[in-house]
Amino acid sequence: MNSPELNDYDDVGDAIAEGRALRPARAYRIRFAQDGLDFTQLLVSDPVPLGRQVIEAAGLDPRKGYSLFAIIASGDFEDVRLDEAFDLRGNGAERFVAFLTDRDYKFEMNGREMRWGKPVISGRELAKLAKPGPDEAVFLDVRDGTDRMIEPFDLIELSAPGIERFVTAPRPPIEIIVNTRKKLVRGPTITFEDIVALAFPGPHDSNVVFSMTYRKAASTPHSGELGQNGSITIKQGTVFNVTRTVQS
Repeated sequence: MNSPELNDYDDVGDAIAEGRALRPARAYRIRFAQDGLDFTQLLVSDPVPLGRQVIEAAGLDPRKGYSLFAIIASGDFEDVRLDEAFDLRGNGAERFVAFLTDRDYKFEMNGREMRWGKPVISGRELAKLAKPGPDEAVFLDVRDGTDRMIEPFDLIELSAPGIERFVTAPRPPIEIIVNTRKKLVRGPTITFEDIVALAFPGPHDSNVVFSMTYRKAASTPHSGELGQNGSITIKQGTVFNVTRTVQS
């Protein structure tokens, strides 16, 4: 009796999302990142690969001193040693991160201990780990002081004594200037239509056209024109000028 033909691969993330066991296949697809959290798809031939097999599947040389971590279902980073087997069938993990480093750096995110392979982590990477809601941001927990909101472009040093602690919390209002008037908005992203509503509240006739310029924005370019259906990232003090024209 012929055995059923194997699929080329099974996707570990799909199996986790669907609550099923991995299917027999020639390979198993995971997500892999190096020195950050920009993941790409990666195939490994064994459902219980060694750490070094994951490193080698990514085209890297494990002899160079890579550290490998699996991001498990809780969001924690689990150390995967190069000669340690990691069972893709039962750990609820599809994402792996490798760092070329001789040590890892610990920090806490919402009470969970995490590890990072570099002495500095960006606000962008912290947000990927924390996954804040649309009205939330990541904050550095400052003992006996005011917690500091972390922007995507901020770089946080992790090598100082002690463990840095980060939390997600509601984002404070941002003060912007619209046609010389101060306005409080949530941000960090705001649309052309949001600004028009602040500048000229209420309904408008179909023959009314709005044009808009901005400056001191957080996004690049920091100044310019914003068109209909457009959006930008703002910060404290971003300035908007909106004009209204009635077409004949």
